[in-house]
Parts: sequence; C-alpha cells; structure tokens
Amino acid sequence: MTQLVPPPAPTPTVPDHQAGRPGPFARDPFFDNAKFLAILLVVAGHAIEGVWDVHLAHALYVFVYMFHMPVFIVITGYFSRNFTFSGGKARKLITNLGVPYVVFETAYSLFDWLVGKDHFRISLLDPYYLTWFLMALFLWRLSTPVWQQIRWPLGVAVAISLLSFMAELSGQLDMHRVFGLAPFYVLGLMLRPEHFALLKRPAARVLGALTLVGGLVATFLVDRHMNTEWVYWRSSHATLGVDNVTGTLMRMGMLVASTVLVAAFLAVVPARRTWFTALGATTLYAYLLHGFVPKLMTFMGWYDIRWLHTIPGTLSLVAGGVVLATALCTPPVQRTMRWALEPRMTWAFTPLRRPGTHAER
Repeated sequence: MTQLVPPPAPTPTVPDHQAGRPGPFARDPFFDNAKFLAILLVVAGHAIEGVWDVHLAHALYVFVYMFHMPVFIVITGYFSRNFTFSGGKARKLITNLGVPYVVFETAYSLFDWLVGKDHFRISLLDPYYLTWFLMALFLWRLSTPVWQQIRWPLGVAVAISLLSFMAELSGQLDMHRVFGLAPFYVLGLMLRPEHFALLKRPAARVLGALTLVGGLVATFLVDRHMNTEWVYWRSSHATLGVDNVTGTLMRMGMLVASTVLVAAFLAVVPARRTWFTALGATTLYAYLLHGFVPKLMTFMGWYDIRWLHTIPGTLSLVAGGVVLATALCTPPVQRTMRWALEPRMTWAFTPLRRPGTHAER
C-alpha cells in the first residue's frame, strides 16, 4: 500500500494493516499482543452463542462481552490522539474502515440471503451483525477533534452515554452503540504511555489476574439473573423493561465494571514480543471473516447437536474459536483478502499535497 505523507503515528488498532512494512516507527508489541488476545475472546464468544443453555457457556459469554470490545475501543482511542483530516489520514479512514464496511455489510447480507434464506436486503445505514464496529469506529474517529476541544471530555462522554439509553434511538448508524460505548473511545484519547506503564508492573499483573478470575466467578453467580441484551449496548431502558433510574444505575455500573476489566485484561497482556505478536497486527481480518462460521452453524442447525450442549462441547467450541481466530490472522489469509480489507485506492483520490511540495506520485 502506498505510504501516505506524512506517515501516521503508530496505530496498532483493530483496522491497522501496516505490520511487517518498513516505516519510521517501531510497533509496540504490547498493543499487538493485546489485540490478538482480545480477538480470541471475540471469536470464542461468538462460537458459544448457540449453547447458552449450558451455564458455563452463558457465563463465559457475558463475562467476555463485558470488556472484549471496550479493549479494542480504548486502544483505538489511544492511537487516535493525533487524528486530523490532514496528511492523508482522512483517506485512510475511508480505505481502512469505509471500504471494508461496505464490502462486508454487503457480503454478510448476501450470505444471510443465500444460506440463511432470509429476505434480500442491504442497508448501508443499518449495520448488520459485526459491521456495527466499523461504523462506530468511523464516527468516533470523525469526532476526535471535538473531544479534544472539550475541557472534561470523559465526563461529557459518560453523560451522553447514559442519556442515550433513556430514549429509543434509531437503528440507523447503530446510534445506541455509538453513543453508549463512546466513553471507552474518549478514555483512550486521554491515556498516555505512562498509564500503560503502570499496567506493566508485576504487581499490576497479579492484581489483574485476580480481578479477571473474580469477575468470572461473579459473572457465573449472576449471569442467569441478567438480561443478556445489556452487554450488547444497543437497547434503550424501555426495551430492556426497566425505568430510567434503574437503567442508568445499571449502565453506570457496567461502565465501571467494563473499565476495571479492561485494565485487568491489559495488565496480564505480555509486554514482550511473542509468537503471536505479528498476528495482532491483522485482527481486522479475523474480526470480519470469522462471523461467517457461527452464522453457518446456525443456518445449518449444527448447534442442535446435543453433545455441543455439554461442558466438553462448550470447551470444544471455545477451542475451535481460538484456532479459527488464529488462522484468520495469518499471512495467507491476509494476502488472499487484502483486496477487501486494505485496498489500493490511490485512483479514487486527488493527489496528496503538502505545503510547498509537489503532489505525491
């Protein structure tokens, strides 16, 4: 892919495809490790969606959904601190998020029609299945300059998040998720390297591991008393059958719990280079491609296999999700699907210029 001028700050967020290429900066393996481990949770969580009657499966699902996407959102916010509309960053927004969104919104809709026998429909303004995250990232990135002008951005983002669930917002652009999860993006914008350095200390690693274990145990005790819809961040209080006071308190609790779990997760992430570090640079491939597998299992009725509705069956699905996520981050998949996830689109843009220089060739 042609380098844009000036080169971007190191941005190992979900839609980053610069791994292994020469550049003026060195990637921090910590963030690539975090992304890889987080994508394992995403895929494993989707793998067990069809066996919620197994208590272990449902508890794991709720636990993972409390923080797996907030991890990606915080990291994305952190590496979006220098986002502007200059220097070609706006066109990267189009190629890294906009184009994959259109491609996979169409692909999943076609798959749903051909295999799932659903009605044929494609709505680019109503994100389908996994594509909501690309839409949300696109809008959050656009909002970056606004947050950077506000004196108390995190407080404003939390207020907007809590208020957004008091009314039924349109499904267009998945606005409940865009507003509801915005505090995690703004939190990432506010973080600095020294904050992550605190999480890399040995004491933080121990505390993080204990927090994750405690969170899983707590989830196992309460998950059957909690509507799973809460963890999707897409429904108003009325839809969830609670009043605004109860709903707001619940959302506040979830924001706090998710933030604590994000910190705990990052605390246990290895800071050194590992065998999977390079795979963490291509997690967008795993994110967008893996969804066809659980969809296919649902459409074909494979989740009806009784053995899967056991603890060994659940653990097998988790293991299968981990293997699938790992495979989809590998170079062969990247080479095969690069046309859709990191397209060369210099033909679609005007020549990139810098003051006092000629257009980029």
